[in-house]
Amino acid sequence: MARLIRTEKEVEGRYTEQWIVVEEDALERWPEGPLAVVGREAPRTDGLARARGEAVYTADISFPGLLHTAVLRSPHARARVKRLELGAALEAPGVRGAVQPGDVECLTREPGYPGAPVAAIAADSAGLARAALERIEVEWEVLNPLLDPDEAVRRGELTTERRPYARGDLEHGLAEADIVVEAEYRTQTVLHNSMETHQAVCRWQGDTLEVYTSTQFIWGVRNAVAEQLGLPPDRVRVVCEYMGGGFGAKNDPGDYTFLAAELARRTGRPVRCALTRREENLDSGNRNATIQRLRAGARADGTLTALGGEFVASIGASGWLASTAGPMQMLYACENVETLEYGAKLNTAPMAAFRAPGFVEGTFGLECLLDELAAKLDLDPLELRRINYAHADLLDDRAFSSKNLAECYRRAEPHWARREEVRARSAGPWRHGVGLASQIWYGGGGPPSYAWIRVGSDGRATVVTAMQDIGTGSRTAMAQIAAEELGLPLDRVDVVLGDSARGPYASISAGSSTIPSMGPAVRSAAADAGRQILEIAAQRYHLEERVLSLRDGRIVSTDGGSWPLEEVTGLLEEGQILGKGARGPNPAGMRVLTFGVQVAEVAVDVETGEVRVDRIAAIHDVGRVINPLGASSQVEGGIIQGLGHTLSEERLLDPATGGVLTQTLDAYRVPTIADVPEIVTELLDLPDAHLTNLGAKGLGEPPIIPTAAAIANAIRDATGADVRSLPITREEMLRALRQAADRAAARESVGASSA
Repeated sequence: MARLIRTEKEVEGRYTEQWIVVEEDALERWPEGPLAVVGREAPRTDGLARARGEAVYTADISFPGLLHTAVLRSPHARARVKRLELGAALEAPGVRGAVQPGDVECLTREPGYPGAPVAAIAADSAGLARAALERIEVEWEVLNPLLDPDEAVRRGELTTERRPYARGDLEHGLAEADIVVEAEYRTQTVLHNSMETHQAVCRWQGDTLEVYTSTQFIWGVRNAVAEQLGLPPDRVRVVCEYMGGGFGAKNDPGDYTFLAAELARRTGRPVRCALTRREENLDSGNRNATIQRLRAGARADGTLTALGGEFVASIGASGWLASTAGPMQMLYACENVETLEYGAKLNTAPMAAFRAPGFVEGTFGLECLLDELAAKLDLDPLELRRINYAHADLLDDRAFSSKNLAECYRRAEPHWARREEVRARSAGPWRHGVGLASQIWYGGGGPPSYAWIRVGSDGRATVVTAMQDIGTGSRTAMAQIAAEELGLPLDRVDVVLGDSARGPYASISAGSSTIPSMGPAVRSAAADAGRQILEIAAQRYHLEERVLSLRDGRIVSTDGGSWPLEEVTGLLEEGQILGKGARGPNPAGMRVLTFGVQVAEVAVDVETGEVRVDRIAAIHDVGRVINPLGASSQVEGGIIQGLGHTLSEERLLDPATGGVLTQTLDAYRVPTIADVPEIVTELLDLPDAHLTNLGAKGLGEPPIIPTAAAIANAIRDATGADVRSLPITREEMLRALRQAADRAAARESVGASSA
């Protein structure tokens, strides 16, 4: 029987209330541990198609008469367009159309950051479109940009209202502390640099707009495009069968989609608008820089008495304020916590969600501060974290749906115990050390999401849902879930996805929400199909349904009978069995979170400032693990991306003009395979007993969260230097070493004078 209920959904730490219609779901959770298919390592079902070049990405889409777009972008951080003439550009060879401010909402005469779109040209080729841009006559009035986030806060130039939070009394907590530490931490602006750039191909088929795009949210693009263009949602079809990375920057349609749609409408031809690599580093979003001014107080036994912080996020011209203060508010049991967050509005490119936005930055500050506190207390850093373990949610006193961080700490002990062995490797200028950091994040997802299962007479099953696989292996995980429920080998399950006109609604692939949002719907649909198969089998073999089950591609009876599945489905001939399923509600009154800890081993050359990461052990609690092979790849990918954030990646601006200096991969340094350390992955694989029919949480973001802090804490262990700014370049490392030497000299001077 269908029920209308209200439930909570979370994406990227932002909660919304959802009305959903659910049917009674009598599915029992599978037992803990590896099953026949789920919990077993499975190569990606689409791996060969990707490797052979058979997978069709948005960049591969081509239609007869396809036009290509070039965009005129502001070279200035803040300016006004005094004059704009497109006439000469429209007369250039191969040009078929153009748009300017007033034609498309995203085009502006008052650009507020370098790279802001002003006009666009559609031509027969990308080269012709770029050549036509040179013919646009434009006159600029250049204005002084605002680039300093602290100055923006002083002026009240904010993207949203400042965000305060408090529990208890911070000043009282500091007063009762035996030790207080204060420090300022800074993190840099980081760029996503997905392998496949942001792009869309739009074509009008009558009064329906088809959008082929690289996106993390097919249905979000559909709805946003329909709303802005004033179309019924069903008049917008969005297709994304394969995509080459997003990391949070492809959650919405992007300006490129609206430019392509309008140029396609005007020209009557399909239009591609694709960002170049340089444009990716100008106007595709970023992980915003932060300034974190933090305080912590503790008693001599390590009990935290106070945590406080002022957080300034350099949001840019627009964007949203991710919770940098979240880890301080949520991770440790502390009665007196006070945070204040500002989103500075600057003449820089807008931020976009980037793999655990806010929590990566906030964890760096908090976890480094805790290690500085542990040093002053002469307390083991792992023990300090255990002492302040939170057993219930600290924001509104909810119970956790599950929390196994204590078990993560226990499993981290052998890696943490390597400290003496690692330190003993120090020789010459090289110093070795070990550091750790904890992780908290969301990852419960939520409804609505739907799936269909089609079983044909050949006994094969097809999962149908209009979700997207953003490169994380979700397609394979969905096939495993369906195979497990239907008792089929994995190679007898196909997955059809990526088209809003060819499947039911599916959730966004962001906030570590794909598996926990979509997986339960797929299992429910497979169970529906399985029930129908057993009903038919019971009639065919004159048995009761309760004695029948599906296993190993067969229908099995408790009395020993066994028949190939296709013997029953074959009776249908051209008929099919259709199962349907929906994602149910999240557990009421509970907080669904993921947890983990990472232990890093580093080597530092104290003469040159070179930092080398030798090993990272990652232990995470993310509920049931569907595909251990895919999950370990997620951990490795998150850690490698975290290495870049920690050691090398940074968007650099001209301090006078605000111009972006790092527009190419020569200047913007992403990690290479030569930078990758040994990575040891251990996932607890303990299903959440309260979360859906799977008990699975998301894993996309947890692995990147503690990486920077663990590395910085290992550097402190190796050298005694407090690293408080990212990235940890050689210059930053040498500065920290000089400060450590100055502190040591001051202590010696005080000791000598007192003697």
